Amino acid sequence: MQQPIVHAFFEPQSFTYSYLVWDPLSKEAAVIDPVLDFDAASGTSSTGSAEQIIAKVKQHNLTVQWLLETHVHADHLSAVAFLKQQLGGCIAIGSRITEVQQLFSQVFNLKDLKPDGSVFDKLFADGEEFILGTIRCSVLHTPGHTPACVSYCIGDAVFVGDTLFMPDYGSARCDFPGGDAATLYNSVQRLYQLPEQSRMFLCHDYKAPGRDEFACETTIAAQKKLNVHLKQGTSEQEFIAMRRARDKTLSMPKLILPSVQVNVRAGQFPAAEDNGTVYLKLPVNLFR
Repeated sequence: MQQPIVHAFFEPQSFTYSYLVWDPLSKEAAVIDPVLDFDAASGTSSTGSAEQIIAKVKQHNLTVQWLLETHVHADHLSAVAFLKQQLGGCIAIGSRITEVQQLFSQVFNLKDLKPDGSVFDKLFADGEEFILGTIRCSVLHTPGHTPACVSYCIGDAVFVGDTLFMPDYGSARCDFPGGDAATLYNSVQRLYQLPEQSRMFLCHDYKAPGRDEFACETTIAAQKKLNVHLKQGTSEQEFIAMRRARDKTLSMPKLILPSVQVNVRAGQFPAAEDNGTVYLKLPVNLFR
């Protein structure tokens, strides 16, 4: 199986891993889940994390073909719009993004957003294939954390977003709007059908107790054998009970309200109002 080069970038405020993935033969590249830095206290965005990706693209003389989102992130703002301006590329996400847009258009009363996915350049269907240089790639819909989660299979590497974490940390929460533990269980079973030697790259690492270093790479075989929530042989009922109990103990991500408003727009902020200022909304007493 073809082996792309993968370079990971870690953003410590949201514990997010972004990736620059490229075909060593053609030098064509994809960026996966890039972070736009945002300070909630001041309402200020900055591009330091994204500029690290740009520097690496230039260092290796790459051409960015794809800007890939695994899902609408709730813990960081997406930098895909900024990177498209700087590097080009096609912004893509799973086709079920329309369900997430419809949901949050109502939550935030986003009258300017058409919930049809059209702000993205490409909506991938489940099982759809695409090319990165000479490397064959495919898309697996892996919902459960959100309805629109997808995993990208690029050669021998699979990028699973928030579906799974490192084996010693487990799985993603399922209590966001549209999330579902049973659906996540079935999505992971799909991933476990991939070749066991496949490299698996994760969107987050929160560093399980007892582990000294952050990590972002594992394998299908390691997840099946060792995942503390979903090792092979775990029943659906066992997982649902565990996941629901655990989710009740979790607080909301600090950046969920600004993040979702930007990320359903493919990394774009709302248009400036008549005073020239851009605003994000804060719904009061809606989430308790």
